[in-house]
Amino acid sequence: MLNAQTAAKEKTKGFPWALVVATLVALAILVSLGNWQVRRLAWKGNLLATIDQRIHSDPVPLADALARKTAGEDIEYLPVTVGGSFIPGVEEHVLSTWNGASGWNVYAPLRTGGGDVVFVNRGFVPYDRKDPASRPDSQPQGPQQISGLARLPLAAKPSFLVPDNVPAKNEYYWKDLAAMTAAAGLGGETVLPVFIDAGPYPDPAKLPIGGVTIIDLPNNHLQYAVTWYGLAAVLFVISGLMIWRRLRN
Repeated sequence: MLNAQTAAKEKTKGFPWALVVATLVALAILVSLGNWQVRRLAWKGNLLATIDQRIHSDPVPLADALARKTAGEDIEYLPVTVGGSFIPGVEEHVLSTWNGASGWNVYAPLRTGGGDVVFVNRGFVPYDRKDPASRPDSQPQGPQQISGLARLPLAAKPSFLVPDNVPAKNEYYWKDLAAMTAAAGLGGETVLPVFIDAGPYPDPAKLPIGGVTIIDLPNNHLQYAVTWYGLAAVLFVISGLMIWRRLRN
């Protein structure tokens, strides 16, 4: 009887409790991360469906879109219309690409009929056509009726990998509404808290090229979920083998 009790104590003492606890904790973390990615997958799918439905909806006046924004509604990519005249001689240039070519998106301030100002992304110009003098026929004259997609300004630089804007050289790498407003000399104006990406123009050969909004939200959450669940499965198998060998020995 004493020998059996001693053997049981020795076996219990040699059981890899630390390994079991560490494995369970790691499995809980990996499975939780997988579950989180599954929830993100559902969220992203709903978001993409909402955006797709929104961009194909009928346009609304910009004033109505801003009222929705004030009420807490998301107006990103909402089709809008607005009338007004572009402020002469003012363009802000945001680095961009279009069909594999590097260039600039031309942002121009439009004074609306109500006297407010909204920056309109008029479209893409090649890198060497940044200077408006190189494309004199691209300057709009007189009253304009703009149709496009509402885009919200960024609160801050999206990533430390993105270069800092250089307003003094009229070179922007992210859409900084405050910096554009100051550089355009519109500090005393009422600048609306939204951008408008203009839609395609009747003459596609004329600069700038309109309708350059790219709606490409990555949806890799399924891959991430499979990765986390796969790591959990591998950890379970390896830890199980280690525990089995320890007990066997």
